[in-house]
Amino acid sequence: MIRKLLKGAKGYEVQSVLTVLLVLCETALEVVLPMFMSNILNVMQLYAVDSENGLTSQLIYLDFDTKKLVTLAAGAHIWGEKAVLLNTVYTYGILMIVSAILSLAFGSLAGWLCAVAGGGFAKNMRGMLFNKIQDFSFANVDKFSTASLVTRSTTDVNNAQNAFMMIIRTVIRAPAMLIFSTIMAFINYAEMAWIFLIAIPALGIVMALIAMRVHPLFKSMLKKYDAMNASVQEDLVAIRVVKAFVREDYEEQKYRASTEDVRKAQLKAEKLMILMNPLTSCIMYGTIIGLLILGGREIAIGTMQGGTLTAMMSYCTQILSSVMMICFIAVQLVMSRASIDRIYEVLETESTIKDGAQADKTVNSGSIDFVNVNFSYSDNAENLTLENIDLHINSGESVGIIGGTGDGKSSLVQLIPRFYDVLDGQVLVDGTDVRDYSLFNLREGVSMVLQKNVLFSGTIRENLLWGNENATQDEIEAACRAACAHEFITSFPDGYETDLGQGGVNVSGGQKQRLCIARALLKKPKIMIMDDSTSAVDTATDARIRKGLKELSADMTTIIIAQRISSVENCDKIVVLDDGKINAIGTHEQLLATNSIYQEVYRSQQKGTVEGGEN
Repeated sequence: MIRKLLKGAKGYEVQSVLTVLLVLCETALEVVLPMFMSNILNVMQLYAVDSENGLTSQLIYLDFDTKKLVTLAAGAHIWGEKAVLLNTVYTYGILMIVSAILSLAFGSLAGWLCAVAGGGFAKNMRGMLFNKIQDFSFANVDKFSTASLVTRSTTDVNNAQNAFMMIIRTVIRAPAMLIFSTIMAFINYAEMAWIFLIAIPALGIVMALIAMRVHPLFKSMLKKYDAMNASVQEDLVAIRVVKAFVREDYEEQKYRASTEDVRKAQLKAEKLMILMNPLTSCIMYGTIIGLLILGGREIAIGTMQGGTLTAMMSYCTQILSSVMMICFIAVQLVMSRASIDRIYEVLETESTIKDGAQADKTVNSGSIDFVNVNFSYSDNAENLTLENIDLHINSGESVGIIGGTGDGKSSLVQLIPRFYDVLDGQVLVDGTDVRDYSLFNLREGVSMVLQKNVLFSGTIRENLLWGNENATQDEIEAACRAACAHEFITSFPDGYETDLGQGGVNVSGGQKQRLCIARALLKKPKIMIMDDSTSAVDTATDARIRKGLKELSADMTTIIIAQRISSVENCDKIVVLDDGKINAIGTHEQLLATNSIYQEVYRSQQKGTVEGGEN
């Protein structure tokens, strides 16, 4: 896990290493403070001093050479030979102050560097996740789900950031404090330090048992988070549908159910964590009581001084606090481990679609061939979406695709820019298998207007420039005129600088479709795919758009998927799909004369038109 986390620290290695070093310095200085205090208490126990003449009534001090108590005779002058004892007190007092100040400075600087490194780590991890997701095929995205990817990029990254910051600071500090304090305890009074050898393993066992039980619980909890986020996302995307069908109460109940699932999962995990505090506190206070009993007996018989016992109590607090902190860290890291595993599940997933061997190959003419193509979203030959597709499309040809819902129209055209790969057979563009192109060059030669029209936050111009970031104003306007968008754009007060809002909420469905068509045209592709992209415009506008497309780029291969026969009747040829298979290919006149499916669709639409006119 640590190895995985450190990958995200690239560019922040200096801050991370300095944090570790400063934490070690801070800890070492904290550990020597009890020793200084012990020496001050043990060096001098002054019963009475004549402050006026500087004479002692009795002075007891610790001889550092013999490690024994020595009594200074009554009446000795305090500024005489033994006056060095007071200087020792002052010296250790000054050392304590300096150590405390330095410890505070090192700790503050370590905290700041840790925050810098942690922020950089989170930035790197989010960047790595985002870049990886951008490389994913549609199949990869389908596997994880959008809501899960959002959770992994936000909540899971936050958990991983906390884990990283704990590793470079708290995880270093707690064990260092434990080791340094234990060593100092044995140096200070080894006869009592053995008690820590009982307390430390006891706390370690508690930590291990809780950590083993907590990890799967938190992993389950994060899955509940995914489900809750999916519910929120779905509700926000479909908020207009929710309100149109007055389903607010239903959605609220569904959301409450998902949040209740999260609460229960959290509570189940927290129940184990709650046990940690009482168990560790019992061990800690039991150790303190043991020290007081043993230390009191040693002081009573004169083998230990009060300063030594004070130091042992301080080291006891440091040692047991360190072990408790290690327990807490372990649980937090177990929680974070689930998030880290989820993050690296994404980062280590290979895209199902990779660049082909001919990286310099580009789309030049726009001819397309489907050769014995079989396709399944599940890669299951027993559950084919498209079966035995053989189709040739000449360069510059316009092709219409007609079929019922679920017959595979969108699936067919998504194989051309390799949003998915075929299960069997080949898709050729310019006579070259699409799997041999680099994804960039292949998709640069193909523009696709999807069924779901997507616009981004920003102005109309900024959205259009997705097609060609270097497009001139004349090119932008030409594309918009061809898509019948120029008129409504110029009707806005800000024209092409009109802010669309998130997802293009400021324009109608038909306007959004036309903007998407204009954006695709700006790309000047060799192949243009329109996947039911004029469904929200009237038939007259649809006809004008098709005319504009032909005038703007006569040599562009155009594929039009449509429900209305009027949208494809002027195409060079029309493909009729039925249950994932090609039922017929021909012109409008040929299909109208020979194909029953085409005839039925045509008659139903003509009847609807007549009835609509009568109404």
